[in-house]
Amino acid sequence: MLVMEQIQELVAQQLATSSAGSGLCLIGGFRYRLLDHSPRMSLDVDYHWIGDLASKQSAIVALLKRKLLPEVKRSFQYEGDVRPATGPDAESPAVRIIELAFWKRDVPYSRIQLSIDITCIPCLDRPVARTVAGTIYLTASDADMIESKVLALLNRTVIEQRDFCDLYLFSSHLLDNSSQRVAQKLKMLSLPPERIAARLREILESHDYQVRAIEEVVEQQLDPAVAANLKLAGGGAMIFESVCKILVDRLRLAPGMSP
Repeated sequence: MLVMEQIQELVAQQLATSSAGSGLCLIGGFRYRLLDHSPRMSLDVDYHWIGDLASKQSAIVALLKRKLLPEVKRSFQYEGDVRPATGPDAESPAVRIIELAFWKRDVPYSRIQLSIDITCIPCLDRPVARTVAGTIYLTASDADMIESKVLALLNRTVIEQRDFCDLYLFSSHLLDNSSQRVAQKLKMLSLPPERIAARLREILESHDYQVRAIEEVVEQQLDPAVAANLKLAGGGAMIFESVCKILVDRLRLAPGMSP
């Protein structure tokens, strides 16, 4: 994963210092990894953008072809390709995806793949500037970030257990009024109370499955020392129960209850 993360850092740095990346807000799991030292590795780089997604996608593809591919070849001796995603998953009006692939010629199993997802999340705060080694990264506020993880659990077509892990790891970023903020954002997304209640029931009634899947994320995506400590503290069951308590008690998103 070392080369993968170094390439992700190059992507984020080049976008943070170019006109193609102007106004892009770094979000998602890699944002937590880069800016907040999250123990969870991410396989993509996510951005929040309030403008036209397609035109921003084109600008990023052009930049990375011009700057990223030569840098990866020079630094890691990997060939590379950058292109807009195609197919049914790429047709959503809510997200534009860029696919990146890198490989060493004549070296089996050397291929590295990652994606850049450009979307628009509900934000109530102004973007903030964070610095890493002198590079300024524009990002969503801590509150908007962690609340976006709540929204992801409620709104994704398929539940992603990495959202449980991120919400557990950064629950301290929730505000005293996050229940009201989340309710406002759910209205912005036009999510009716009955749909929210149905998703909460789905989560709460699939305890065993969710725990097993969370444990896979802990095993495969978290730094080994952190994963070992989490297992001693209760592992997937502890994470699942902590997050459900946040959703039901702290954010008042109990099944059958309007937020």
